[in-house]
Amino acid sequence: MSYSQLTLDGKVAVILGGTSGIGLAIARGMADAGADVVPSSRRLEQTELAAREIEERGRRSLRIPSDVSDRGSLQNLLNECVRSFGKVDILVNSAGRTKRAPTLDFSEEDWDNIIDTNLTGTLRAAQIFGRHMLEREYGSIINIASLSTFVALYEVAAYCASKAAVASLTKSLAIEWGQSGVRVNAIAPGVFRTPLNEKLLDETERGKEFLMRTPMRRFGKVEELAGAAIFLASDAASFVNGEVLTVDGGFLASGVNQ
Repeated sequence: MSYSQLTLDGKVAVILGGTSGIGLAIARGMADAGADVVPSSRRLEQTELAAREIEERGRRSLRIPSDVSDRGSLQNLLNECVRSFGKVDILVNSAGRTKRAPTLDFSEEDWDNIIDTNLTGTLRAAQIFGRHMLEREYGSIINIASLSTFVALYEVAAYCASKAAVASLTKSLAIEWGQSGVRVNAIAPGVFRTPLNEKLLDETERGKEFLMRTPMRRFGKVEELAGAAIFLASDAASFVNGEVLTVDGGFLASGVNQ
């Protein structure tokens, strides 16, 4: 074992939900670690902008939108990556959605949409890209879990249920596919500041509670997730399989903080 294995040189990574937020931060980090990276999402314009960022870092990319609710679009993405690069070594499932509302009045339509994106979308992508990896007997799949994988968050029951299930799916795939050279792990991010949640974090009691519960007394920066993703994707983690790696500033360790 050598620390030189903590690199992604020569690897090809696909990041679903990779054009904004956590997914884009991971895409940038993997490119900086040496991988050719294909960040993809539903909107072509965002996909093009993210791919340009990867190329500006000196790596190869593609401009192919995809939708985790559309199996055909995922298959097309895989086919184009294999056509251009010959393989896909790394898959990051970062596409997700949420909606806050009291569970008593939560519609089945909203519930189904969240489960379909966060859980079934992860399964679809894992099946399509996993088959390719199993045929090559090599690959790393990284799913994005959540604090709500472990603890409840108020009035987001569908999101919590989906992310708890993502952890279970991660472990199920890990024990099925590990013997064939495909490792499946997850990252559970804590509270990270993004353009979409700045107002919530800075101006609400919910944001104050998140901060109080985080022993480092600050919110995460999305680029701080890249190191965990690079590690899990690299050969330095060759015996890490079925794990949910929490990157949360100590949130889940938090009891009494003062």
